[in-house]
Amino acid sequence: MKTTEKAMMNQMETESFAKAFLADRAILSDRLDQYAIFPGFCDVHVHFREPGFSYKETIATGSLAAARGGYTAVCTMPNLNPVPDSAAHLKEQTDIIARDALINVYPYAAITVGQKGEVLSDMEAMAGDAIAFSDDGRGVQSEDMMREAMKRAKAMGKMIVAHCEVNDLLRGGYIHDGEYAKAHGHRGICSESEYAQVERDLRLAKETGCSYHVCHISAKETVELIRRAKAEGVDVTCETAPHYLVMDDSDLQEDGRFKMNPPLRGADDRRALVEGIIDGTIDMIATDHAPHSAEEKAKGLAGSAFGIVGIETAFPLMYTKLVKENVISMEKLIDLLVYNARRRFGIPLGESFSVWDLNEEFTVDPNEFLSKGRATPLSGMKLCGRNLLTVSNGKIAFRA
Repeated sequence: MKTTEKAMMNQMETESFAKAFLADRAILSDRLDQYAIFPGFCDVHVHFREPGFSYKETIATGSLAAARGGYTAVCTMPNLNPVPDSAAHLKEQTDIIARDALINVYPYAAITVGQKGEVLSDMEAMAGDAIAFSDDGRGVQSEDMMREAMKRAKAMGKMIVAHCEVNDLLRGGYIHDGEYAKAHGHRGICSESEYAQVERDLRLAKETGCSYHVCHISAKETVELIRRAKAEGVDVTCETAPHYLVMDDSDLQEDGRFKMNPPLRGADDRRALVEGIIDGTIDMIATDHAPHSAEEKAKGLAGSAFGIVGIETAFPLMYTKLVKENVISMEKLIDLLVYNARRRFGIPLGESFSVWDLNEEFTVDPNEFLSKGRATPLSGMKLCGRNLLTVSNGKIAFRA
């Protein structure tokens, strides 16, 4: 069955369930013809910061923010304290998820102990509770270690999900090594720091047969490498984030809310990413929702922590800038936000949906976010689309 046909079938099933659910509870049912119903979005790359950094975000606040954004499934990255590098450490996170999550939250386990890249984690002991393995926030520097991780993941039928970054090529950079960095005296991060490790990992994935997924790609060279690898039959998928599709380094300002890793790159990179989602090289859109405290983001481009929030604005941004401007169809966007990620990661849709007023225009105001994080480069931008209701597992997770 073609993806488009499957999406249409699932969309109809979702709408049928949603209308029955809403009618039974007398919610919006008299006005449904004015609104759009979508299957629950799925984000395979978020940071909910708990355990260890609950001042930035918690499972409770992160899952509420996700529900407001129309998400009913997310995968949480392992840069926590303790790092989920053993069954006992992972259980600390899954216990909080079981207690506080409003939607389906699937944790990653770390590839290496402490995400230090020195010793492989107890992967086998965590395989039953981890959605996949990642050291997100850090690239695995050792080729031998990544090869062994892929072999072990392959044997367990699990995926390696990689933040690709060559430490020796960073050279103290913190924004893209492009025109803005040169004009304003900033230290830049070269694109090679990303694509060189992607190239290595694609070779290892081909060698080992491991299922491999690349996080938050940002560079045009990375897009082309993945395009070629797919043509060669490598078992690879990838994601990019909303901000990389609509912004580049010409949009930078001297403000920490424009600092993320990887950074906003050049206009050519942005165009290559858009082409990648159009032709299917890029499989899914993931937010890399990465909240920090106001203090951590108030130190300019050089001193602020890497990371921005985006799970509450992802759909309105993509709908406004891609669908309404006829870059992609709504059906394509739903594939990128729902079906492609769920198929690749084996995440069921279940009884989950959201209801949107696509005609409502609003101005992005971080003070209205439900996330603890407020740092977004979209502040003040006018977008279309307001979520009225999110249902996850047959229960209301968010209602405007």
